[in-house]
Amino acid sequence: MPWEWITKGMLLGLSIAAPVGPISVLCIRKTMARGFQAGLFSGLGAATADAVYGILAGFSLTALTAALMDYKILLQVLGGLFICGFGIQSLFQLPAKEAPQSPPSPPPAGTLGSYAITFLLTLSNPMTIMFFLGVFSASGILVSHTLTNMLSLVAGVFLGSALWWVFLAGAAALLRNHLLGGRMRLSIFNKVSGGIMCAFGVVTLVKSAAWFI
Repeated sequence: MPWEWITKGMLLGLSIAAPVGPISVLCIRKTMARGFQAGLFSGLGAATADAVYGILAGFSLTALTAALMDYKILLQVLGGLFICGFGIQSLFQLPAKEAPQSPPSPPPAGTLGSYAITFLLTLSNPMTIMFFLGVFSASGILVSHTLTNMLSLVAGVFLGSALWWVFLAGAAALLRNHLLGGRMRLSIFNKVSGGIMCAFGVVTLVKSAAWFI
């Protein structure tokens, strides 16, 4: 039944999205700085990338998978540099003179930009496709699936991942007014989130460099 496959996909999507990483920090920071809409779109970008990798693995698109793995190190380096860049920007970002309690919603261009950034950053980690291939192979999905079942599974992956980002952005939005209650608190939050993103970026770059040693 399609619902059974959607449920399996949702569990996979949650298992991929839930671990804390640079995308989680970026989603929280976007929510704190610009509200729930920007944070949600950041998360949906990551959910879309997870679904793309699920499609590549589920439909055995070996040519595209091989191409991604060939450029795995380059993609990881680019992703690490981008994460470091966002972290440095956050470290040196000055809080606004006044933190409004109910700021206006960000413009569509801002939400689409948030979506695109996390989509590309998530795609910069081709190891996600290896996770899908491992799970699909171990569970026999690649042998027993039909087109309808696989489409339902991929839809479930997106829904499961998206549910996590809705929860994370919603939780951050609930705390937003409290955390943005003063310039000092906002400054501390910027530095902490920036430091965490820089740490994730440096770890990614070090892991990439290890391949050449």
